[in-house]
Amino acid sequence: MNTTADVDKKELVESDRKHMWHHLTPHKPLEVKDPMVIVKGKGMRVWDAKGKEHLDAVSGAVWTVNVGYGRESIANAVRDQLVEMCYFAGSAGNVPGIKFAEKLISKMPGMSRVYYSNSGSEANEKAYKIVRQIAAKNGGKKHKILYRDRDYHGTTITALSSSGQIERKAQYGPYTPGFVEVPHCCQYRCQFDDETNYGVKAAQEIEKVILAEGPDTVGALVLEPITAGGGVITPPEGYFETVQEICKKYNVLLHIDEVVCGLGRTGTWFGYQHYGIKPDIVTMAKGVASGYAAISCTVTTEEVFNQFKDGDDHMGYFRDISTFGGCAAGPAAALENMRIIEEENLLENVTEMGEYLLEKLRGLQNKYKVIGDVRGKGLFCGMELVLDRKTKEPAPESMLVQIAADCMEQGVIIGRTNRSLDGLNNTICLSPALICTPEDLDEVVDAIDGALSRHGVL
Repeated sequence: MNTTADVDKKELVESDRKHMWHHLTPHKPLEVKDPMVIVKGKGMRVWDAKGKEHLDAVSGAVWTVNVGYGRESIANAVRDQLVEMCYFAGSAGNVPGIKFAEKLISKMPGMSRVYYSNSGSEANEKAYKIVRQIAAKNGGKKHKILYRDRDYHGTTITALSSSGQIERKAQYGPYTPGFVEVPHCCQYRCQFDDETNYGVKAAQEIEKVILAEGPDTVGALVLEPITAGGGVITPPEGYFETVQEICKKYNVLLHIDEVVCGLGRTGTWFGYQHYGIKPDIVTMAKGVASGYAAISCTVTTEEVFNQFKDGDDHMGYFRDISTFGGCAAGPAAALENMRIIEEENLLENVTEMGEYLLEKLRGLQNKYKVIGDVRGKGLFCGMELVLDRKTKEPAPESMLVQIAADCMEQGVIIGRTNRSLDGLNNTICLSPALICTPEDLDEVVDAIDGALSRHGVL
């Protein structure tokens, strides 16, 4: 078998140019510019086909490689499981699937059942099907699903139907009916004349939508605990507590999308656990196995699960399947991933390093007027760039493209909002692996500092 070392790197780049269709990438520039090809990763760092080393401050570009690159124990766990038993349809159990479900539920008080699939989009689709089937079993009326402006829930047509990012959705309609948008909760972009009790007010806007649609038609509300690709928006004080009260008041299932925040990103196992709420459905993917195998989970309470146990209704069970939800590699990797997080005390490291990173970013904010807001939780941080702090006029996306490119030249990979929000693609996004050190974060912040000095506005 050929290894990376055996491959002619020039031929590899040319073959990529000829045959690969990359995600989220305009390809016209690649006719004259070499595509990036990553050939190796270790810890916080990756190397490209040209031999250049990069510090990865976004955990695989999409917030996934939580425990870092090159974890032999995860690779070995996957290898051993595939030899023992690689796959059987999810209509039957398998050993790592059972063990991981039990372990996962132990971290989620109040939750009970785990349904496996292979991507965050698919996990959310399962949740929507659960809501729709419950509605159908009860007369069909309570089928609407509310989603929040600026949140993102996946790339399929129905997942996009539930996403509040207009540029991500553009050109892919018509969308699945029955999804209704509620306002965002970004206090920096306050919708009200007075910011007092902003979190409660933002949540009450959801109640207004429920009343306008008719409470007897609304079955669920899906929210990210922290809005991720929509600008790293942390919920303001009182927001989630009020959301929980509203959902209970109108018998609306609360679905929390933990695809980004799940498995330690914010310093707790799940982002919602910071806010004292008890969801009915929780979905997760990316960090569940840190990218070492494909896995996602749709987790529900026993109360939700029990609505699919009517033995008198031959159509009453959850008639769904995910082919690769039956692959044993995912839960095998997830089990070892969780062991690493526990034994290396990575949740504690996230909290400590997250505070350190926010402090460093606020230092940059004091230095550069172009940084309008710094926000985040744990190792999930964002800096919103503006042309004028008083008016909060957003910096153009082109400025962020330049800053990210400058950091890349320095050997540091950062993230940014990317063709998601009309006129508001102005947030630098950072989500380094849970293993990061102060030295790693210093290198990231120094790279941004240098880039801002060359492309920002003092």
